[in-house]
Amino acid sequence: MIRVREPGLLTLAVLASGRGSNFDALYAAIQRQDLHAVIRILVSDNPEAGAIKKARQRGITALVLNPADFSNRRSYEEALIRALQEQEVDMVALAGYMRLVGRDFLQAFRHRVVNIHPALLPSFMGLHAQKQAVDYGVCFSGCTVHIVDEGMDTGPIILQKVVPVFQDDDEESLALRILAEEHQAYWQALQLLAEGRIYLDGRKVVVSEIGKGMDL
Repeated sequence: MIRVREPGLLTLAVLASGRGSNFDALYAAIQRQDLHAVIRILVSDNPEAGAIKKARQRGITALVLNPADFSNRRSYEEALIRALQEQEVDMVALAGYMRLVGRDFLQAFRHRVVNIHPALLPSFMGLHAQKQAVDYGVCFSGCTVHIVDEGMDTGPIILQKVVPVFQDDDEESLALRILAEEHQAYWQALQLLAEGRIYLDGRKVVVSEIGKGMDL
């Protein structure tokens, strides 16, 4: 069993491709002092992402790395790694980042990349998870915060929140209900990491009690 990180202030990078609602929620949790972290940089692969403007309005470094400007995926990720290392980032939060991260990136930030997915993993991996849930006819869905590994939405699960799926739900209505839970789940999971309470036992996450470590 390994401890993911020692207790202490998280130095975060947020990677986002869209409007940045989870970025907003993380920033708000930091301002409320619910999340013991500082966001050092926001990076987007989308020059039109709303998250870029939100970060700059808050005085946070915002960097656009457009994959079209790079010859291949590896050179893109090398630039991304350099940018985060220059900011001395120790945890990376994927917040609506619509690209799979590669092996080199995961090795550079081993066990330090987390993602939030709008379904109860391992059900409904990948894109349009809310539509998958509605189409399948499940009674409950939700969101999952997990450590990222080399698969798609396959990493160790830190925290999940459940929402009901109603008979008249469509993809949009379910997505809105799940999003409200995402905005709580993400900062809560990151705070467990800030408190040094997250351990990995194989692919299983073990959460220690407050103020207590675990036998390694």
